[in-house]
Amino acid sequence: MGRITDSHSLPEAVYRLYAALAATLPLDAERGLGGKLLYAGELGGEGRQLLFAANIAGAASLAASADPAVQRQAIRDGVVDFLVTSLEEALRILKNEIRKRQAVSVGVAVAPQQLMDQMLDRGVLPDLLTPLSWGDSDRGATQEQGAKLIGQGSLPIIAGENGATEDRKTGDDSYIRWSVNHDFTRWLPRLDSVVEESLPSDDWVRQRWLRLAPRYLGRVAQREHGVALSGDEMIRLRSLVIELLAEHSQDAVKLPVVRIGGVPVG
Repeated sequence: MGRITDSHSLPEAVYRLYAALAATLPLDAERGLGGKLLYAGELGGEGRQLLFAANIAGAASLAASADPAVQRQAIRDGVVDFLVTSLEEALRILKNEIRKRQAVSVGVAVAPQQLMDQMLDRGVLPDLLTPLSWGDSDRGATQEQGAKLIGQGSLPIIAGENGATEDRKTGDDSYIRWSVNHDFTRWLPRLDSVVEESLPSDDWVRQRWLRLAPRYLGRVAQREHGVALSGDEMIRLRSLVIELLAEHSQDAVKLPVVRIGGVPVG
């Protein structure tokens, strides 16, 4: 199994893989990667991060693990929507959601390379595969298995170390976090809206992230959100947040301390 990302750094790791998905196969403005199938490899480690990213991107995803502890953790953390015992069960779920272009993640309780053998035997061809830079254990496939799928048209995700991508809009900028010190459910959505205002109007990749990442990341995103921003976008964001705080300066409720990139604003 690959490295396990701690809860503080998980959102950035997921974001980088989300950006890599968007760089590999462009997201539809409305449905994201709805209708596409991703094989995410091993259910734990880096595969866990990729499943979060695929859910946010709107893809259907398939992963596997023979480790009962990994399976239980995946269900507990909401990494997968369903845990089944066979490829046949997984395909019944996936086909239905792919037809509806809905996001779904399915884990199979078998060793990943065993599942890959079954997929090859059945002619199951994912649209997307784990990055070639990952080791065989995280990829959930041997080099030979991966090469067979790539030869038939599957695309490996374009990602390097930590999911880094060269895409300008989603991966080349610094990942910036923002937070408040109280009243999280009220103020974080307001800040998310201000962040979205600081982005280009046609940047639906980051807009989708801002809208859906808090839902899928759950408790990890309860007190802090983030996205990749350029220097100019950071300047605009700080200005917009100062305006927002000024608008609410006369509210009866005490204003929170807003931090962007760890630095107080206002």
